[in-house]
Amino acid sequence: MSKRAKAALASGLGAVALASTYLIAPWEGMSTVPYRDIVGVLTVCYGETERVNPGQRYTEAQCDAKLKTRVGPDYFEPLLRCVVGFDRAPVSLQAAATSAAYNVGVRSICKSTAARLIGSARYTDACRALTAFNRAGGKVVQGLVNRRTDGDASRMGEEEFCLEGLK
Repeated sequence: MSKRAKAALASGLGAVALASTYLIAPWEGMSTVPYRDIVGVLTVCYGETERVNPGQRYTEAQCDAKLKTRVGPDYFEPLLRCVVGFDRAPVSLQAAATSAAYNVGVRSICKSTAARLIGSARYTDACRALTAFNRAGGKVVQGLVNRRTDGDASRMGEEEFCLEGLK
């Protein structure tokens, strides 16, 4: 049983806030200076890849605002539209799927085995299916394995979080 996931779920936050606070921000980290990610995509703030200009500097407040304004409308809401039964799924699964969508793209999650399992209300299997998104550039990346499963000493993994909410 994950005490850290249980504590996060006890906060009463909704799926978007849970995903942003406990899954996305800790795993993405924050950089106020644009950099190239593991596959060469220009990235800034908390893994932001849209409208990133080389050389532009961002403040922590700007990065926080980008995350806060994008997760709901650009990741959570599209999942509500493309994943049958997403609105009825446990909040922990909604948060884990939203975090995964932020990292790999909404389209990938919408077409995934996890999405089909959510539609069938097979929530435990859906949580586990999200762990398949552990590659970058076609190669398994240990950091993504950790993010998708049980996390590490300082961060919760999506599966860890997702499954705790089913108990």
